[in-house]
Amino acid sequence: MNDRFPVTRPSVVTGATGEDPVVRERAVRTLAESYWRPIYAYLRWKWRATPEDAEDLTQGFFVVLLERDLVAKFDAGRGRFRTYLRMCLDGWVSNERKSAGRLKRGGGLERLSLDFANAEAEIARLPGPSHTDPEEMFRREWARSLFAWTLDALEGACAASGHERRAALFRRYDVDPPPEERPTYAELAAEFGVPVTQVTNELHAVRRRFRELLLGRLRELTATDEEFREEARELLGGDPA
Repeated sequence: MNDRFPVTRPSVVTGATGEDPVVRERAVRTLAESYWRPIYAYLRWKWRATPEDAEDLTQGFFVVLLERDLVAKFDAGRGRFRTYLRMCLDGWVSNERKSAGRLKRGGGLERLSLDFANAEAEIARLPGPSHTDPEEMFRREWARSLFAWTLDALEGACAASGHERRAALFRRYDVDPPPEERPTYAELAAEFGVPVTQVTNELHAVRRRFRELLLGRLRELTATDEEFREEARELLGGDPA
């Protein structure tokens, strides 16, 4: 078996279509964790929504996703799930704008606790909508959100296993600095007080763990093995086979 693409958690896309309401709500919440930032940015850029309206629409969309069972209507043979989700968002927002309606939130899904202030601050640092294709922006923000989730999960896993230095090395070399400003392994060894060989070994181990966590999350967010592999190729480069 090729352990570069491990089979881990089941797809939440499948879970969101099941008959068990608890499983469905849990799956939609996982989708919300992964998609709310790109959805919020997309609403701010393509639909030119105010921050307040973008917050309300983002929250409302996941209610609609659950209560109207939109995930069950996804056809994996016609494209990727994230594209389908964006199209559902466009259709729903268009209808909301035409009817000047405001979603009445029922008991299907409680209001999610989301850090909109931080998302707005991130948007302010990015190029304006006139310089970016909204569809490409959605894809990029989705990927950025996935990597951010994976980094948080990695740091949590390293802390739980007593490997905080690995996470710190990963941030210092692979995450925080631009490529042209990366420290050398020798500089990292001096900074952390360990041999260069240990820096090499620990970075290798933490990169492998980061990849495993990212692919596990990606497996959750895709509906089929083909879609999973296509997304993985684009995110990580190269042929997964």
